[in-house]
Amino acid sequence: MLDVVHGLRGVRGGSTVVAQSLTEAPDDAVHLVVVDPGVGTDRRAIAIACGNGSFLVGPDNGVLFPIADLLDGALAAYELSESWFMREALSSTFHGRDIFAPAAAHLALGMSPHEFGPSVAVGDLVRLGPPRVRASSGCLEAEIVRIDHFGNVQTAATGEDLAIASLSGRVRINDAEGKVGTKFADVADGALLVYVNSAGFVAVACNGGSASERLGRPETLTLSN
Repeated sequence: MLDVVHGLRGVRGGSTVVAQSLTEAPDDAVHLVVVDPGVGTDRRAIAIACGNGSFLVGPDNGVLFPIADLLDGALAAYELSESWFMREALSSTFHGRDIFAPAAAHLALGMSPHEFGPSVAVGDLVRLGPPRVRASSGCLEAEIVRIDHFGNVQTAATGEDLAIASLSGRVRINDAEGKVGTKFADVADGALLVYVNSAGFVAVACNGGSASERLGRPETLTLSN
């Protein structure tokens, strides 16, 4: 068992982090993903069988895509509705413990997903819409998809989007100023750096500090010359 990350905020952010983390994951694995603001509502609990032999377990709120696509696609899905595997006393706020973790454990032990509940059409599963990204000469606007515990701000824009915007040197970052570079040492202590991170996405960091705090925890970033 590998515990990848805790403390995720937001369905898209959770999906993004897990998708980035599974690029080197083995086939035939069971991945438990719980970012579940709708816990206790009528949103479905599901298990997805993926093309590479892996299973995804989590809420049907979009967090399991594009993860399933990266694991060679969703072949089948099943609702986690039978009570035999669940915790006897279900909480209305902690289905990660009461439903999802027990289902993932049984799948890891070889239990067939048919045992958990009825099949669900893959086309009926919730998918998030594409994140907002707009790149033009001298300007890049992008939705923020993740803020890590260092305060680094990752956007949905890629290195290719940054190239389309032709941004370099000193840039405006919303209402602040920063510099495009490749490593943290490209800027002075306390300064903002725009860079392409290890996952290939445009991000903003503060050398020795928190870019998120400096920028006021925005939902989108606009970079311009």
